[in-house]
Amino acid sequence: MKDYLEQSRIALSTLELGAVERCTDVLFEMWQNDRTVYLFGNGGSASTAQHFAADLFKCTLVEGKRRVRALSLNDNGPLLSALTNDDGWDRVYVDQLRTWWQPGDVAFGISVHGGVGEDQAGAWSQNVVGALRFANEHGGKTLGLTGFDGGVMRELCTACVVVASHSTPQVEGLHVVLHHLITSGLRDRIAHDGTP
Repeated sequence: MKDYLEQSRIALSTLELGAVERCTDVLFEMWQNDRTVYLFGNGGSASTAQHFAADLFKCTLVEGKRRVRALSLNDNGPLLSALTNDDGWDRVYVDQLRTWWQPGDVAFGISVHGGVGEDQAGAWSQNVVGALRFANEHGGKTLGLTGFDGGVMRELCTACVVVASHSTPQVEGLHVVLHHLITSGLRDRIAHDGTP
């Protein structure tokens, strides 16, 4: 237990806080422009995307202010399985963005390895990487939470927070800490903004 907590402390101490601030900046600008953020990931990162979307919607509520529009693209199991069955897992997020995307929207990808590495199913997180590329090509901004060295997402994203750990449980756990930090910062900005 002590070793796990010490690893968490070290990973937190090396975070680039400027990247966290930039993520909050992008989300605040999105809110000001009445746009939508779409969040997505795989495995544990999918559950973080769901949790993050829920918190961005609910925990940023300020009386008299417009709500934050946040949706997780991995919420709909029947849709995900239909898209996978027909078009392949690597397109499940891009196919949804093609339907709902508007210029000025934000794509927020979450991936432990940042789109690098592979196993029996092939390259990891290509559905996340593809959705980020789509957003960049269609007038949007892109945000990311990653681990390890950030992978390709570090270069693809407008702002990307990298948890510099080579432990998947450490990265996934600290991504939840980061999503709460970003949500809290966004709520503070909304509360102090002069527009409804």
